[in-house]
Amino acid sequence: MSERDVAAKADEVREALAERESVLIAFSGGVDSSVVAALAHEALGDDAVACTAKSETLPDAELDDARRVAEEIGIEHLTVEFSELDNPDFVANDDDRCYHCRTMRLGRMYEAARDRGIEAVCDGTNASDPGEGHRPGLRAVEELEVLSPLLAHDITKEEVRAIADDYGLSVADKPSMACLSSRIPTGLEVTEERLSRVERAETILRTWGFEQFRVRDHDGLARIEVAPEELDRALDADFVRAARDHLKDAGFDHVTLDLHGYRTGSVSPAAEADTDADAGDDDLLVDDVFAQDYPMRE
Repeated sequence: MSERDVAAKADEVREALAERESVLIAFSGGVDSSVVAALAHEALGDDAVACTAKSETLPDAELDDARRVAEEIGIEHLTVEFSELDNPDFVANDDDRCYHCRTMRLGRMYEAARDRGIEAVCDGTNASDPGEGHRPGLRAVEELEVLSPLLAHDITKEEVRAIADDYGLSVADKPSMACLSSRIPTGLEVTEERLSRVERAETILRTWGFEQFRVRDHDGLARIEVAPEELDRALDADFVRAARDHLKDAGFDHVTLDLHGYRTGSVSPAAEADTDADAGDDDLLVDDVFAQDYPMRE
């Protein structure tokens, strides 16, 4: 990847967006949608609008971050609201949960765009996304004919971060952030109670300075995953005691630390394919976790 190649791709995206009368960007405040918003704002000025959909699966901290980054870019920022929990197909949390979520979320984007007389809706799907395992949300993007300028111009995740760095965006190195429902194993219903205790628990870890982590909710058992480079801190006896006490206060019955560390999609249907061969039990619910037979020294 050369700087010249990345700059040329960014120019192509700006030129393509400039041909539109107006665009609304589905804006999470993550690096992908932030780069699309920055390129669109440069290409279209006030005719580019960023829009964030607020729901139970979006942490309040992420909404605050989206507002901050939109201000940093200088683009107008809208907020719309909806509830995934109104959709029983989403609540059931099957293999297509992300499809149902993305369909509803993008549907609200189209409504907001129509209300503002905006021509097109864009998202931050990049060229690396289709190859990252089980991604049913991409089907919703295709079905709704959302514009994905990063994907259309073959801009990978690494190149997205390079463009963000070139723009001086504070989210250039921000870790990926999936919605809170991704912390609940497939097949276990998504409820407001589970989403709320996950958000409370992850807020605690963020406050303590952890950067790349997840708190998975196995029906009341919290499974903490942290990045390998942060694992030493998580193994500290003071952290163990504090995590146990604070996460139980947040609503969990049991608190555990996953010694595999943080892994993307470790409770998704494709967890086995996306991680190492030892990750096959990550979809187990709490009863199955306690029922496991572990090898013993004879």
